[in-house]
Amino acid sequence: MTSLITAVDHVPVVVADLDAAVAAYSTLLGRTPNWRGKLESARHAWFQLPNIALDLIAADGAGAGADAIRARLAKYGEGPAAIAWRTADLDETVRRLSRRALQFGPIGVTRSVCEDGRERTWRYAEARQSTTRGLAMMWIEQASAAWPLSPPVTEEAAAVASVDHIVVHTQSADGCVALYGGRLGLDLRLDRANAAWNAHQLFFACADMVIEAGAAMKPDPARSGERDRLGGLAWRVSDPHAAQARLAAAGIDVSEVRKGRKPGTEVFTIRSGVPGAPYLMLKPSPELAAD
Repeated sequence: MTSLITAVDHVPVVVADLDAAVAAYSTLLGRTPNWRGKLESARHAWFQLPNIALDLIAADGAGAGADAIRARLAKYGEGPAAIAWRTADLDETVRRLSRRALQFGPIGVTRSVCEDGRERTWRYAEARQSTTRGLAMMWIEQASAAWPLSPPVTEEAAAVASVDHIVVHTQSADGCVALYGGRLGLDLRLDRANAAWNAHQLFFACADMVIEAGAAMKPDPARSGERDRLGGLAWRVSDPHAAQARLAAAGIDVSEVRKGRKPGTEVFTIRSGVPGAPYLMLKPSPELAAD
């Protein structure tokens, strides 16, 4: 049976100024985008990493897409806006997820025209946020030809290698178990509570990365109806000290390297200077052990 999700395809990042955002993310990642193009009433730049892509998107002119981007910027500001899951068979995935109480708009086709005239298209289906705990999600049919990787512009050890995990903030850990583990079929690899942090963390494996859903151990009843939201990305680097020194020298506001919560890891924080910050950089962590 076809898997409903084979990987995270990409994370759209809504920005106000595409050129400025490309410069900031090129510095952050130590890589250049491998595609800059035009969508309907939007411009975008694609950074392809081995396990995920970032798609920076800015409004361009008039149209429904530009209006939606500007409305989101006005409400939430710049930053990651959705999770785009990859699937091998979009029609079958939509059919099966619809039987699991998700609702979808019509299947569509995205068409991007690169600055050099090349074109790429991909099929997608966007889930209604009322059925995904308020978090924007879409499913992308896996392309026959993979995107080429974004080349590094610095030493590989100081560049971002991939994404380690995507953070989701929630008011209901049980609701996330039902959605990500039950309906979407992701493997819940770890369920951890820590009273010292007032944190209930759930780790769902998705290919070679993790979706980390975090809730308070003592939820505030007044916030029980709040929508889930993306809390950011954690990036893998092979040498956090080299990466931190590179970013600090480039004028990015970064913390010192410190020990991570997971034994054997080292991390530092991108505090500002990149749309969507704060972000976390960490040395590759061991895979979560199965129960």
